[in-house]
Order: sequence, then C-alpha cells, then structure tokens
Amino acid sequence: MTEFRTQPGEPAEPDLVHPRDSKPDAPTSVSRLNDTIRGFVEKWGFVWVEGEITSWNLRSGNVFGRLKDLDTDAHIAFRIWSKTLQRLPRDLKVGDRVVACVKADYFVRQGDFTFTVSAMRHVGLGDQLEKLERLRAQLRAEGLFDPARRKPIPFLPHLIGLITGERSDAEKDIHRNAELRWPQVRFRTVYAAVQGDRCVPETIAALQRLDADPEVDVIVIARGGGDPQQLLGFSDERLVRAVAAASTPVVSAIGHENDRPLLDEVADLRASTPTDAAKRLVPDVAEQRALVRELRWRLTNRLTQRVAHDIAQLEQLRSRPSLRTPETMLQGREHELFVLVSRGREVLQRTMDAGGRRVDELRASLRALSPGATLARGYAIAQLEGGEIVRDAEQAPDGAEVVVTVGRGSFAAVSRGEVAGREAPGPVEHRA
Repeated sequence: MTEFRTQPGEPAEPDLVHPRDSKPDAPTSVSRLNDTIRGFVEKWGFVWVEGEITSWNLRSGNVFGRLKDLDTDAHIAFRIWSKTLQRLPRDLKVGDRVVACVKADYFVRQGDFTFTVSAMRHVGLGDQLEKLERLRAQLRAEGLFDPARRKPIPFLPHLIGLITGERSDAEKDIHRNAELRWPQVRFRTVYAAVQGDRCVPETIAALQRLDADPEVDVIVIARGGGDPQQLLGFSDERLVRAVAAASTPVVSAIGHENDRPLLDEVADLRASTPTDAAKRLVPDVAEQRALVRELRWRLTNRLTQRVAHDIAQLEQLRSRPSLRTPETMLQGREHELFVLVSRGREVLQRTMDAGGRRVDELRASLRALSPGATLARGYAIAQLEGGEIVRDAEQAPDGAEVVVTVGRGSFAAVSRGEVAGREAPGPVEHRA
C-alpha cells in the first residue's frame, strides 16, 4: 500500500491509516481504510482527460458512462449530474472522441471509484474540419469534383452493388423503397464498417470488389447519417480517390440532407438519404406503366387525328371539279388542241406556198442568168484543149483544135483561122 505522508509542518491526521502504523495484530477497519482513500482522493484537483466514450447510460437525468483510452484498452468510469449535462453538447454519444474535465470521487460505502465530469466537448473537430476544407480545395483544383467527369446512372440497373453496415437501417431503407418501386430489383451487398478506424479500408475493399464485378451496373455507398465526427471516414482522401478511379458509377447516400462529406462531391450521383438513393436508382413501376398508357393514348389520338385529317383532305381533293368530272378538262383541252393543230396546218401551208413561189422565182432568175439559156438561143462556147475559153479569134489560129459547146451537147472542131469582115466566130472544122 502506498504510504500517505503529510506535508512538512502539517499535523498528522489521526483518523487516517498510515502503512507504518499497520500491524497484523492490530488491523484497521474497512470503513477507516475507505475514509483514508477518500481523504487522499479528495486532495486531487480537476484533470482534463481525452478518450472515446464507450458507454452512455441516462438514468434519472444523470449520465453514467465509461471513457476508453485512445491507444490502449484502459477505461475509467464517469458520471455527469443533470445540471452539468444541460451545459454540455446535446449530441454526445457512444463512439465520440472527447476531452473531459473530471474530478476523482471515491464512494466509501461501496468502495467504488469513479470520476465526476464538470465539462466535456468533442476533441479535434475544428482542426479536422479545417483539414477537410483544405483537402476539398485541393481535390477541386485537381478536377475531381468537375461535373463533366461524372458517369451517367443507368435508367434501370440490372444489379445494384450496395456498401453499408451490416443489419443497418440504411440497408433496410434502400431495399424496402427500391423493391416498392421496382419489385424485380436485385442487390449485391458487401458489408463494411461505416465509422471508426475500419471504415475507410473496408469501404475501399468493398468498392474495388464490386467495381471488378461485370454484372454490377451501379454502386451505392450508404449510411444512415451521423454527426460530423462519425462521417469523417467518408471524407478520407484514400476513399475519395478510389471512388474517382472506379469505372462503375457510384452513388453517395451518406447521412441526411445537411451532411456533405467529400464523397458526395466526387460521386457520380449524390443522394440526400438512403431512401432518396433508392428512389433515384430505380424507376417507379406504377409511374412507368402510367407513362406507357399515356404515351399509347397520345400515339393513338395523334394517329387517329392524322388519319382523319388525311381522309378529309382526300375527300376535299376528290370533290374538286377536275377530279369529279375529269372528262370536262379533257374536252376543253381537246378543243384547244384542235384549234392549235388547225392553226399550225394553216401556217405551215402558207409557209410552204410562199416557199414554192420563192423557189420558182429563184429558178427563173437562175435560168435567166444561166449560160445554158444563152446557148439554147443559138450561141456556142469554144474552148481550147486546156479548157481556156476562146474570146478572141487570135486565140484559135488556123489548125487549132477547139471544143464547141452548144445548147444541147458539145463537139470538136478545127479552126481555119480568123474570117475577115464577120463578127461571128470563124469557121471551124467539125471532127466527128
């Protein structure tokens, strides 16, 4: 047993047990030992301690719980009186990492040792949120939050991969709402821790497993909300980059409407709750049937209107005179054709008559100018052997052979020379 000593100059407390005074033949009582321990404990002041809440029981307005060391399995028991509890954050619960101001208490009657909490708050949340914002800015600068890189969600997935906590309300909500909307929906679920140290590695492993499955069309990461401390795992850089690298579309269904972990920013679709994810993943079969009925009605109505319009147009065309009595149009055209043919024949006849007269005139002029007409009146043309026409008597001296052309034929002759005193051509000798 530890020796209890008084400070120098202080009188010894006669009611306290000191180890040097303890003897087997004169043992002390349990109550005196407890009084000694209480007296020693009461000398301690308030101490700030950090740990994780592992137990939180509310009884008669007071809280009785346990606090665990962050690195070991060491625990302490604590109590919070109702008046103190009213000053503490209302969201304290099991699993929270806190820093608490405690004072040791020892209950003499039961021999129990506990700590009374006078203040308690979440630890490190401000620093963590600051780091989170720096990481958000870094990932945004890298383009991981760019809407253009988001993959489209299939209209009706054949198989939905689900990552959530085992036997969680999130899993039940997604299954119930998805099956109400589309009873044939299929899920492939991989369980993972949704908070604590195992959250990030288990979620990444489940994501990689489902992403490698060719049957999975879309992956949902779901959790039923929580305080910012519990959702920090879904803002871990490793998980965010794993989701960005996935080839399968990923839906984030973490928390509630006001919860915004980084997973929401990088996911291909952000659902405000697991229920909202189920509603956005699969269509409502009743709505789709109603839509099909409406489209059928609209198609039938449109087709009926179009056929009725075309029939009316056809009847209107058939009622026109040109189609009702088409022979009238032909008769009018027949008369026009007769007039045009008659006029054409008349014009052609006049043109041919004028052309005949013109040909006769030209023929007469040609005959009048033709040498044949002159020859027919008794004239003749004398040509030398080379074809030269004799125009002068000197060209045909005595003995020159010439060809004489008359109105009807030609004959050969021999010149006897120029005949004096006559204008007519000189005598020629005929050659048979």
